[in-house]
Amino acid sequence: MEKGCGFLEAVYQECLEMEFALQGVPFVPQADLMLSYKGQPLRQKYKPDFVVFDKVILEIKAVSQLADEHRAHVHNYLKATGLRVALLVNFGHYPKVEHERIIR
Repeated sequence: MEKGCGFLEAVYQECLEMEFALQGVPFVPQADLMLSYKGQPLRQKYKPDFVVFDKVILEIKAVSQLADEHRAHVHNYLKATGLRVALLVNFGHYPKVEHERIIR
């Protein structure tokens, strides 16, 4: 990404939306994921940054280093969607982007 590190997550979100559109990548930004408890819907919803190709959760961060809490969020997104694969990408890591593939 030509922006490099140091920007807020919202900047990377917007840049990726533009890039996905330019590249013809099918994506849904910040889709509401419905949650339930004992068969009843909850008011709380999860919103992963992207669902790409209807198969992959893409969660972006702009922090100095990825932490277990970021990974836990991604695992919850996978559980909520039933999807199996996610990418956790950190644009705040210097000097290069930090990324992890997470499989459920």
